[in-house]
Amino acid sequence: MVKRALISVSNKDGIVEFAKALDSLGFEILSTGGTAKLLRSNDIDAIDVSAYTGFPEMLDGRVKTLHPKIHAALLALRDNKTHMQAAKDHEVEMIDLVVVNLYPFIETVSKSNVKESEAIEQIDIGGPSMLRSAAKNFQSVTVVTDPRDYGRVIQELKKAGKTSLETRRALAEKVFQTTSRYDGAIASWLTGGRLATITAEKVRDLRYGENPHQRAAFYRDTDNRFTNIPNATVLQGKELSYNNIMDADAAFSLIAEFREPTVTFIKHGNPCGIASADTLEEAFINGYSGDPKSAFGGIIAMNRSCTADVAEAIAKQFFELVLAPAFEEKALKILSAKPDVRVLSLGDFRIEPNQRVYRKVQGGLLIQNYDQKELTKKDLTNVSAKKPTDKQLQDLLFAWRVVRHVKSNAIVLAKNLTTVGIGAGQMSRIDSVEIAIRKAGDRVQGAVLASDAFFPFADSIQAAVQAGISAIIQPGGSKRDKEVFDAADKAGIAMVLTGTRAFLH
Repeated sequence: MVKRALISVSNKDGIVEFAKALDSLGFEILSTGGTAKLLRSNDIDAIDVSAYTGFPEMLDGRVKTLHPKIHAALLALRDNKTHMQAAKDHEVEMIDLVVVNLYPFIETVSKSNVKESEAIEQIDIGGPSMLRSAAKNFQSVTVVTDPRDYGRVIQELKKAGKTSLETRRALAEKVFQTTSRYDGAIASWLTGGRLATITAEKVRDLRYGENPHQRAAFYRDTDNRFTNIPNATVLQGKELSYNNIMDADAAFSLIAEFREPTVTFIKHGNPCGIASADTLEEAFINGYSGDPKSAFGGIIAMNRSCTADVAEAIAKQFFELVLAPAFEEKALKILSAKPDVRVLSLGDFRIEPNQRVYRKVQGGLLIQNYDQKELTKKDLTNVSAKKPTDKQLQDLLFAWRVVRHVKSNAIVLAKNLTTVGIGAGQMSRIDSVEIAIRKAGDRVQGAVLASDAFFPFADSIQAAVQAGISAIIQPGGSKRDKEVFDAADKAGIAMVLTGTRAFLH
């Protein structure tokens, strides 16, 4: 019995090597258009699909695999005598393996100024049809849509002469995930964004959600190719909980803001201490000093490989989870003495350029772009008689980066690229100011203050000045801005505006 494969791919990564391996295993290869030309140019004997069906490609290639001989060859149940007799009567020869990936519609419409006609031409019809037919009959047909699966398929074919049912089912699952996402993207584009679809695959069930009486599971975006918690490697520790994952995400989002060695301590989704320094060890010490009491039992994240010295410092305290791009071998050995501590390796940082935030509300969904707006000195407007010094500007921009990751109303006090006091999630801004000042204690003297939104009254400025704050960064835009600016001038401190708000609810 001849083994037969049909190959028609848009993404040609690895396809020549894969086809050569199939050829060496005795597969007859059917192909179309550019894929067939590529295979033949690499000495692979590829039969045109039109020769197999007896029907030519037509309509500029829009119709080539939409033919009963193709879909009957994929859908026929091999153990059904009626199916096999019908196939024989109509001279349909079985296709055992399908290798198809789809026209790059999603990549096309993500570009700027794409013409509607260009986008429509990238809506694949034959590809999804073949994928669905083959996937439906995974009991007999192997279907591959992801080049990363080529190696697995060849390995099994070489070992057993066929793929396992488990593999065929897994590949079929991937097909329907792919076509679901593809169709969702088309529907969203055609409706001008009126329809939103999210495709995610379950990583695992969780023991419970935020509280023990809530059921929960962890899902990963099917097209996730970036650095984040779902893609992190768990090196040791207890199973991640719902709250661990939420806190770890908050920690990574914050630490990814910084280029210099930086360490942050997260508790209940908010930073309780963060510092940047010349070395990771110094950043750890300074960040922990921000609020040691709150850091207890929290999460640590760093943007450099965890060293043995940092691991030694971590091991002296109780923390739930440690995040880093990588870990020195000696550091892992030290942390292994606390086997319950969860240790996650993030790998090299690859930040998604156009992230979206999805928030489920009862009966609906909120979608927004992730806040990735970066500020520099040039973006700031000085509104006080006194201008900030270069050192104050460094601390002000540092504090602004942090305040964007603190729940509103948010106040961050910082000095020497280290947070000394944080006020989060209060219903009144003055309450957040007072909490941050209390947390800072004596360290408030000479510190700078960042506010995620404007000051509705001058009372927060007066409290900050009385405590010893030397400079303030805030968005501005209050009806009482003049009162706020005058309060800064009266106290002789510097104040700069960002012109942009940084709420985090």
